[in-house]
Amino acid sequence: MKLWLSRHGQTNLNKARLMQGRTDEPLNETGIAQAKAMRAKLMQVHPGLHFDAVYASPLDRAVTTGSILGNVPKDQILIDDRLIEADFGRYEKRKYYLLGPFMTLFWALPEVFPAPTTVETIASLVSRSSSFLKELEQKDYENVLVACHGGILRALSGYMNDSPNGIQWRPKPHNCEVRVWESVQGAHHFIEKYSL
Repeated sequence: MKLWLSRHGQTNLNKARLMQGRTDEPLNETGIAQAKAMRAKLMQVHPGLHFDAVYASPLDRAVTTGSILGNVPKDQILIDDRLIEADFGRYEKRKYYLLGPFMTLFWALPEVFPAPTTVETIASLVSRSSSFLKELEQKDYENVLVACHGGILRALSGYMNDSPNGIQWRPKPHNCEVRVWESVQGAHHFIEKYSL
C-alpha cells in the first residue's frame, strides 16, 4: 500500500499568519490553485494515478484539498475525526509572532517543552494518528490519499517514519505538500515528497 499524506492548501488565516486549528476556514483562491497545481504535478509524474480511497479531516479545507487532489466528489471523501488539526485552545487565531513564550517554545520544540494549558498535547496527536494509520494499514488499498493539516501531519509522518517519539516535526509541511510512504505488512518506507 502507498500512503499519500497531504496538507491542505492555503486559507486566509494561513495568509494572515494566524494559528489555525479547528476553525473551519475554507481554502482561498490561492489554496484552490495550489491543490489543482499539485494534482497536475502528481499526474505528470504518475500518469493514470488513481486513489482507491481518499480520507480527510472533517474540516472543509482538508475535504476540498482531498477532493481536488484525489479527483473525487466531496461526498465520496471518507471523513475521519482523528485527522482533524491540533486543538490550539486559547491560541486559536492568534498571530504567530504574538503567541507568548510558552506556545512559541512548545510549537518550535515539542520534544522539549510541554503543551500549554488548553492546547492539545503531542501524546494526543500521536495517539489518534497512530490509531488511524494502524486501522488504515489493515485495508486492501494500493494507493490511498489522506488530506489533513500541518500539526497532525507531523504525527502521521512520525508514525510512518517509525520515529521513537512518534513525530516528525521538521521540516514544516507546506500548503499542499504531499509525502508518500509504502506500507508492507507493518514495515514502512519513505518514497518521495512533492512540494509546489
